[in-house]
Amino acid sequence: MYGTQYGQQNSYTHQHYQNPQQHGQYGNPRHSYQQGGYSYQPAPPAGADPQLWQWFTAVDADKSGSITVTELQSALLNGNWTRFDLDTVKMLMSIFDTDHNGTISFTEFAGLWKYISDWQNVFRHFDRDRSGSIDGAELAQALQSFGYNLSPRLLSQIEQKYASEPTAGFAASSGITFDRFVRACVAVKTLTESFQRADTDRDGWIQVNYEQYMSMVLGAP
Repeated sequence: MYGTQYGQQNSYTHQHYQNPQQHGQYGNPRHSYQQGGYSYQPAPPAGADPQLWQWFTAVDADKSGSITVTELQSALLNGNWTRFDLDTVKMLMSIFDTDHNGTISFTEFAGLWKYISDWQNVFRHFDRDRSGSIDGAELAQALQSFGYNLSPRLLSQIEQKYASEPTAGFAASSGITFDRFVRACVAVKTLTESFQRADTDRDGWIQVNYEQYMSMVLGAP
Protein backbone atom coordinates (compact mmCIF):
# COMPACT_ATOMS: atom_id res chain seq x y z
CA MET A 1 0.00 0.00 0.00
CA TYR A 2 1.38 3.39 -0.95
CA GLY A 3 1.36 5.38 2.30
CA THR A 4 -1.85 5.42 4.31
CA GLN A 5 -4.68 5.34 1.75
CA TYR A 6 -2.05 6.70 -0.68
CA GLY A 7 -1.33 9.64 1.61
CA GLN A 8 -4.77 11.05 2.36
CA GLN A 9 -4.70 14.60 3.66
CA ASN A 10 -5.47 15.02 7.32
CA SER A 11 -6.81 18.08 9.12
CA TYR A 12 -3.45 19.87 9.12
CA THR A 13 -3.69 23.39 7.69
CA HIS A 14 -1.17 26.14 7.11
CA GLN A 15 -3.39 28.70 8.80
CA HIS A 16 -2.76 27.06 12.17
CA TYR A 17 0.49 28.96 12.57
CA GLN A 18 1.25 32.58 13.26
CA ASN A 19 1.78 35.05 10.42
CA PRO A 20 5.35 34.91 9.14
CA GLN A 21 7.91 37.64 9.37
CA GLN A 22 7.44 39.30 6.02
CA HIS A 23 11.04 40.28 5.47
CA GLY A 24 13.82 37.92 4.43
CA GLN A 25 12.31 35.63 1.82
CA TYR A 26 12.17 38.37 -0.76
CA GLY A 27 15.45 39.88 0.36
CA ASN A 28 15.91 43.60 0.75
CA PRO A 29 13.49 45.61 -1.41
CA ARG A 30 15.17 47.21 -4.36
CA HIS A 31 15.39 50.97 -4.61
CA SER A 32 12.37 52.53 -6.27
CA TYR A 33 12.56 53.74 -9.85
CA GLN A 34 14.53 56.94 -10.25
CA GLN A 35 13.09 59.57 -12.61
CA GLY A 36 14.67 62.99 -13.00
CA GLY A 37 16.54 62.60 -9.74
CA TYR A 38 13.41 61.84 -7.78
CA SER A 39 12.18 58.51 -6.51
CA TYR A 40 9.11 57.42 -8.47
CA GLN A 41 6.76 54.77 -7.11
CA PRO A 42 3.72 53.83 -9.25
CA ALA A 43 0.41 54.23 -7.44
CA PRO A 44 -1.20 50.94 -6.34
CA PRO A 45 -4.38 49.76 -8.07
CA ALA A 46 -7.66 50.68 -6.40
CA GLY A 47 -8.27 48.49 -3.37
CA ALA A 48 -4.76 46.98 -3.41
CA ASP A 49 -2.78 46.38 -0.22
CA PRO A 50 -0.16 49.19 -0.28
CA GLN A 51 2.52 47.00 1.36
CA LEU A 52 1.92 44.15 -1.09
CA TRP A 53 2.07 46.63 -3.98
CA GLN A 54 5.39 47.94 -2.67
CA TRP A 55 6.81 44.41 -2.65
CA PHE A 56 5.47 43.78 -6.15
CA THR A 57 7.05 46.93 -7.58
CA ALA A 58 10.33 46.07 -5.84
CA VAL A 59 10.41 42.67 -7.55
CA ASP A 60 9.31 44.14 -10.90
CA ALA A 61 12.81 45.44 -11.63
CA ASP A 62 12.16 46.64 -15.19
CA LYS A 63 8.86 48.33 -14.17
CA SER A 64 6.96 46.47 -16.90
CA GLY A 65 3.95 45.89 -14.65
CA SER A 66 4.56 42.15 -14.45
CA ILE A 67 7.21 39.82 -13.02
CA THR A 68 9.33 37.48 -15.13
CA VAL A 69 10.86 34.21 -13.96
CA THR A 70 14.28 35.91 -13.80
CA GLU A 71 12.96 38.76 -11.65
CA LEU A 72 11.19 36.33 -9.36
CA GLN A 73 14.30 34.21 -8.87
CA SER A 74 16.38 37.32 -8.15
CA ALA A 75 13.93 38.36 -5.44
CA LEU A 76 13.28 35.05 -3.67
CA LEU A 77 15.81 34.16 -0.99
CA ASN A 78 16.15 31.27 1.43
CA GLY A 79 16.97 31.80 5.08
CA ASN A 80 20.67 31.33 4.30
CA TRP A 81 20.49 34.12 1.67
CA THR A 82 20.80 31.74 -1.29
CA ARG A 83 18.44 32.30 -4.20
CA PHE A 84 15.62 29.88 -4.88
CA ASP A 85 16.66 27.28 -7.41
CA LEU A 86 15.26 27.76 -10.88
CA ASP A 87 13.12 24.61 -10.84
CA THR A 88 11.22 25.85 -7.77
CA VAL A 89 10.73 29.29 -9.31
CA LYS A 90 9.39 27.71 -12.51
CA MET A 91 7.02 25.59 -10.41
CA LEU A 92 5.68 28.72 -8.68
CA MET A 93 5.28 30.44 -12.03
CA SER A 94 3.33 27.48 -13.42
CA ILE A 95 0.98 27.51 -10.43
CA PHE A 96 0.25 31.24 -10.31
CA ASP A 97 0.59 32.35 -13.95
CA THR A 98 -3.13 31.72 -14.41
CA ASP A 99 -3.41 33.48 -17.76
CA HIS A 100 -0.39 31.56 -19.10
CA ASN A 101 1.39 34.61 -20.51
CA GLY A 102 4.74 33.73 -18.96
CA THR A 103 4.73 36.48 -16.32
CA ILE A 104 3.14 37.23 -12.94
CA SER A 105 0.69 40.13 -12.68
CA PHE A 106 -0.06 41.95 -9.43
CA THR A 107 -3.25 39.92 -8.92
CA GLU A 108 -1.33 36.67 -9.47
CA PHE A 109 1.46 37.94 -7.21
CA ALA A 110 -1.00 38.34 -4.33
CA GLY A 111 -1.81 34.63 -4.48
CA LEU A 112 1.86 33.69 -4.83
CA TRP A 113 2.82 35.82 -1.82
CA LYS A 114 0.20 34.18 0.39
CA TYR A 115 1.27 30.74 -0.81
CA ILE A 116 4.90 31.41 0.12
CA SER A 117 3.89 32.96 3.46
CA ASP A 118 1.83 29.87 4.35
CA TRP A 119 4.72 27.57 3.43
CA GLN A 120 7.08 29.71 5.53
CA ASN A 121 4.90 28.97 8.54
CA VAL A 122 5.00 25.25 7.79
CA PHE A 123 8.77 25.29 7.28
CA ARG A 124 9.40 27.13 10.56
CA HIS A 125 7.16 24.72 12.42
CA PHE A 126 9.05 21.63 11.26
CA ASP A 127 12.53 23.16 11.41
CA ARG A 128 12.70 22.02 15.03
CA ASP A 129 16.37 22.82 15.56
CA ARG A 130 16.05 26.26 13.89
CA SER A 131 18.90 25.41 11.53
CA GLY A 132 17.25 27.06 8.54
CA SER A 133 16.98 23.73 6.72
CA ILE A 134 15.01 20.49 7.01
CA ASP A 135 16.80 17.23 7.84
CA GLY A 136 15.56 13.70 7.24
CA ALA A 137 13.72 13.35 10.54
CA GLU A 138 12.03 16.73 10.15
CA LEU A 139 11.02 15.84 6.59
CA ALA A 140 9.43 12.60 7.77
CA GLN A 141 7.47 14.48 10.45
CA ALA A 142 6.27 17.06 7.93
CA LEU A 143 5.12 14.53 5.33
CA GLN A 144 3.45 12.38 7.97
CA SER A 145 1.52 15.41 9.23
CA PHE A 146 0.25 15.90 5.67
CA GLY A 147 -0.95 12.29 5.64
CA TYR A 148 1.92 10.72 3.67
CA ASN A 149 3.29 7.75 5.62
CA LEU A 150 6.23 6.82 3.41
CA SER A 151 8.77 4.07 3.92
CA PRO A 152 12.28 4.92 5.18
CA ARG A 153 13.64 4.06 1.73
CA LEU A 154 11.33 6.53 -0.02
CA LEU A 155 12.03 9.22 2.57
CA SER A 156 15.76 8.76 2.04
CA GLN A 157 15.32 9.08 -1.73
CA ILE A 158 13.31 12.28 -1.32
CA GLU A 159 15.88 13.72 1.06
CA GLN A 160 18.73 12.96 -1.33
CA LYS A 161 16.87 14.27 -4.39
CA TYR A 162 15.93 17.61 -2.83
CA ALA A 163 18.94 18.19 -0.57
CA SER A 164 20.56 21.57 -1.07
CA GLU A 165 23.89 21.95 -2.74
CA PRO A 166 26.83 21.72 -0.31
CA THR A 167 27.69 25.06 1.24
CA ALA A 168 31.10 26.50 0.41
CA GLY A 169 33.68 25.08 2.80
CA PHE A 170 31.59 22.05 3.69
CA ALA A 171 31.67 18.69 1.95
CA ALA A 172 28.18 17.59 2.94
CA SER A 173 24.78 19.07 2.14
CA SER A 174 23.27 21.31 4.80
CA GLY A 175 19.81 19.74 4.46
CA ILE A 176 16.77 20.83 2.49
CA THR A 177 16.35 24.59 2.16
CA PHE A 178 12.95 26.27 2.12
CA ASP A 179 12.60 26.40 -1.67
CA ARG A 180 13.42 22.72 -2.13
CA PHE A 181 11.23 21.72 0.82
CA VAL A 182 8.21 23.31 -0.88
CA ARG A 183 9.04 21.57 -4.16
CA ALA A 184 9.53 18.19 -2.45
CA CYS A 185 6.15 18.41 -0.73
CA VAL A 186 4.41 19.49 -3.93
CA ALA A 187 6.08 16.62 -5.82
CA VAL A 188 4.87 14.04 -3.27
CA LYS A 189 1.36 15.48 -3.46
CA THR A 190 1.34 15.56 -7.27
CA LEU A 191 2.63 12.01 -7.68
CA THR A 192 0.27 10.66 -5.01
CA GLU A 193 -2.72 12.26 -6.72
CA SER A 194 -1.60 10.86 -10.09
CA PHE A 195 -1.37 7.41 -8.51
CA GLN A 196 -4.81 7.76 -6.93
CA ARG A 197 -6.40 8.62 -10.27
CA ALA A 198 -4.95 5.45 -11.80
CA ASP A 199 -5.76 3.25 -8.79
CA THR A 200 -9.49 3.12 -9.47
CA ASP A 201 -10.17 0.16 -7.15
CA ARG A 202 -8.06 1.65 -4.33
CA ASP A 203 -6.03 -1.50 -3.66
CA GLY A 204 -2.65 0.22 -3.74
CA TRP A 205 -1.65 -1.28 -7.11
CA ILE A 206 -1.87 0.15 -10.62
CA GLN A 207 -1.13 -1.02 -14.16
CA VAL A 208 0.01 1.70 -16.53
CA ASN A 209 1.68 1.80 -19.91
CA TYR A 210 4.92 3.60 -20.66
CA GLU A 211 3.28 6.82 -21.82
CA GLN A 212 1.05 6.99 -18.74
CA TYR A 213 4.03 6.39 -16.48
CA MET A 214 6.10 9.09 -18.15
CA SER A 215 3.19 11.52 -17.94
CA MET A 216 2.88 10.90 -14.20
CA VAL A 217 6.60 11.39 -13.56
CA LEU A 218 7.02 14.42 -15.79
CA GLY A 219 3.99 16.05 -14.20
CA ALA A 220 5.81 16.28 -10.86
CA PRO A 221 8.01 19.32 -10.10
